[in-house]
Amino acid sequence: MPASRSRRTALVVLLSLLPAFALATASRQNTEEFTLDNGLKLVVREDHRAPVAVVQLWYRVGSSLEAPGATGLSHALEHLMFKGSRKLGAGEASHLLRDLGAEENAFTTDDYTVYYQLLARDRLPVALELEADRMQHLRLEPDEVSRELEVIKEERRLRTDDRPEALSFERFKAAAYPASGYRNPTIGWPQDLQRLGVDDLRRWYQTWYAPNNATLVVVGDVEPQAIRAEVQRWFGGIPRSDLPAPRRPLELPAPGERRLALQARELPSLLMGFNVPSLATAAQPRDAYALQLLAALLSGGSGARLPSRLERGAEVASSVRAAYGAYTRGDSLFLLSGTPNTPRGKTLDQLEAAFWAQLELLKREPPSTEELARVRALLVAGLVYGRDSITAQASSIGQLESVGLGWRQGDRLLDELGRVTPDDLRRVARTYFTRERLTLAQLEPAATAENRP
Repeated sequence: MPASRSRRTALVVLLSLLPAFALATASRQNTEEFTLDNGLKLVVREDHRAPVAVVQLWYRVGSSLEAPGATGLSHALEHLMFKGSRKLGAGEASHLLRDLGAEENAFTTDDYTVYYQLLARDRLPVALELEADRMQHLRLEPDEVSRELEVIKEERRLRTDDRPEALSFERFKAAAYPASGYRNPTIGWPQDLQRLGVDDLRRWYQTWYAPNNATLVVVGDVEPQAIRAEVQRWFGGIPRSDLPAPRRPLELPAPGERRLALQARELPSLLMGFNVPSLATAAQPRDAYALQLLAALLSGGSGARLPSRLERGAEVASSVRAAYGAYTRGDSLFLLSGTPNTPRGKTLDQLEAAFWAQLELLKREPPSTEELARVRALLVAGLVYGRDSITAQASSIGQLESVGLGWRQGDRLLDELGRVTPDDLRRVARTYFTRERLTLAQLEPAATAENRP
């Protein structure tokens, strides 16, 4: 590499890391954690730019913990947490928070269930009181449960059953995870929703909704010791539980190639997923950091390899994307997706071949130092922009805690990305981008599928 180019690459890396390094240092200095005697973990981060704060309560329970025949429990319970507790009736907590000018919501994933409020700093005790009340004293009235289960069934019909793409991804995911609970749809399989009852939900609540299975995150214009005192006031008297010992959702290292032909949309599309470890399960953590960089190298911005080479170069695709989830409790997927350029006469098979050509190139030739520096700078910039939001900061803390990595892992990310070399990217591509790890779905319009020989 010419000396001028080498200096320019080093300068790009240095300039991109400086603001992120400052933010990582600041986050360590203004973040404190506490653990109550009952096992509840509290993480508080000060951010005094505005007189607001976000409260997020993360329970380490999601659809990956559900057994065959009993899916949808975590998501259904998320709905029912708004249907009354000892102090308030159904919907009253939401009305109270709305009157205080707060935003609130909740969501469920494979790994965790989260409840959050964004509100003025002087209203924080209200949010804490409400969360503590429903952690211990949720009402599960049969009539409310029956009504809400009908709402969930309708949600499934609207968001999954009547949306061919969503239904196809659900089936793709079930094939991609043959050995773990990640195959479960978070909303639940239709037949499981039909037989879900009050007793099932009450057992799930009593099993998992406990202070020693939760992390409370507060970020904003707050003082950590004052928040600690408030949390102790409202949560300190809730007894800990004897929790089951959940096992990480681990996959077969090479399940064998799985191919699906699905009817999904007006335009054909392709979805390819490779079974890979997450940061929590990788024998070599550097593999997970390398996979993050590979996803950015392939589709991080318009200048990345896939859009520049397959959309604008060969014109084999109308759109392409790569994605990787590093922060899961169990094993993960590295995804490639795209739509063929049908106006140019390109097909799904040609798009698949083009994807494989790019993967094979990565296996043969490591990227240049300059290209890796540019990709790393792109990831670092995303970290910098993410710190601009107190909600994003809280979500990063809660996610890392809930998958077993700890919030300090976020501060180590910058250093770890900097240690990944071009040869690491080539080694990881050779290890994981194999047909033995592949699940592939071709999504075609119904008319096209019917005309196939």
